[in-house]
Amino acid sequence: MKVIILAGGFGTRLSEYTETIPKPMVPVGGKPIFWHIMQRYAYYGHKDFYLALGYKSEIIKEYFLKFGSINSDFSIDLSSGKMKMHNSNGLDWKVTLVNTGQDSMTGGRVKRMQPFIGDEPFMLTYGDGVADIDINALVYFHLNHGKMVTVTAVHPVARFGELEMAGERVISFQEKPQVKIGWINGGFFICHPDFFNFIEGDKTVLEREPLEMVAKKNELMAFKHEGFWQCMDTKRDKDLLEELWQAGSAPWKV
Repeated sequence: MKVIILAGGFGTRLSEYTETIPKPMVPVGGKPIFWHIMQRYAYYGHKDFYLALGYKSEIIKEYFLKFGSINSDFSIDLSSGKMKMHNSNGLDWKVTLVNTGQDSMTGGRVKRMQPFIGDEPFMLTYGDGVADIDINALVYFHLNHGKMVTVTAVHPVARFGELEMAGERVISFQEKPQVKIGWINGGFFICHPDFFNFIEGDKTVLEREPLEMVAKKNELMAFKHEGFWQCMDTKRDKDLLEELWQAGSAPWKV
């Protein structure tokens, strides 16, 4: 399946970085966050990516235009401009970069990708969230329930430390863990192409009318992911992901 990654938002809550680069370019372990997301999909054989760009789209385009030289050793003949690569980056991904508008909402960005997706099921996720999700299990779940849309449901990360108590005695203390109860939208969607019909235009927010209407029609199913999930909304989130990566304990790494 083709994979759409929403990579066009302003990322205002991460302004320490996003004043100069788009949010999906914010690095973790020296690589943009969307690279980590793409690695997860590619590990399971899904390597045809469609990035829905907006804010500072030129920076992401430039990154991929220079991807080969940035990630490889090479020799260049300055008189002719000819370049010889000495090692391959080992990636066989196909990446399509589409400017979906500076001010488009999430639904509008998805709608603008329709000409590139065609009449086939597609994957969709946000360009700022990583997880140790089994993509094959997600696909199996979607193909077997026969509904229009699958959303991956995840446990949110607590804002504060979580106490497990027996009476007044604290038996477990965890600082900002993933909570054990409750589910939220974790991205990692799979959609039938009919879903495009539920998106009106650029001002449509994906998480409002389109998904609300699909749910009312009993066409929305949730793939429950009990494992690791973390979005990168703030510098604190970014620092947490960086710490996990540097410690060699990043659950999403493949």
